[in-house]
This record gives sequence, structure tokens and C-alpha cells, in this order.
Amino acid sequence: MLRIRLSRGGKRNKAQFRITVADGHRAPSGKFIEILGHYNPHKKEKVFKKERIEYWISKGAQPSATVHNLLVDAGIVKGDKVTSWTPKKKVLTEEEKKAQEQAKKEVSEEVAAEKAE
Repeated sequence: MLRIRLSRGGKRNKAQFRITVADGHRAPSGKFIEILGHYNPHKKEKVFKKERIEYWISKGAQPSATVHNLLVDAGIVKGDKVTSWTPKKKVLTEEEKKAQEQAKKEVSEEVAAEKAE
């Protein structure tokens, strides 16, 4: 399956991305078929080859979630944005769990006291 996705380049802390079409089984920074544009998140610069992106999508290439959202912003793809990532749940220590439970108890006691008045 063909994928349209970002390929990272640039220096450390100065990322720049190419928008490429490649086989979905290859590494993201590996061999690609064609460059379809580039994206600089620091300068908010986005350059797309609209005709080529539409061509590859018509051939069945699937954009990654992030590329899909960039294409929706640019008006190349119609539709809603998709969720590209979800934050990891924080693992709490025993002390943090006890502190949270204590805070919940205090809040519930305050609410009960306000209702009683």
C-alpha cells in the first residue's frame, strides 16, 4: 500500500519535513517514489504539489494522519481533521494516588457542606 507521509530532515531541534509518497512497508526516511512538497513547522511554511498529491490519492495512496490534517488546512483534501496522536497516560506513584484521593475527599466534603447550608 502506498502512503503519503512526512520524512524528517534538517538539524537537531530544527526539523524540516518532506512530504513523500512511498511504500508503506519502508522506513519513513527510507527510499521513496516522489517528493510531493515540504513543511517547515518553525516558520509554518507549507509547500504542496497539488496536482501530484491528487494524482497519488486517485491511485490509492493513503495520507498519514498528520499529512491528512495538513492537506485539509491547505484545502487539497475535503473533510474533517483526524486525531493524529493521543497522549500517554501518566503512571502515578502510590503517594500521588493517595494525594489525589485526599483532594477528591476534600472537594466532596466542601460540596456537601455548601448543600447543607
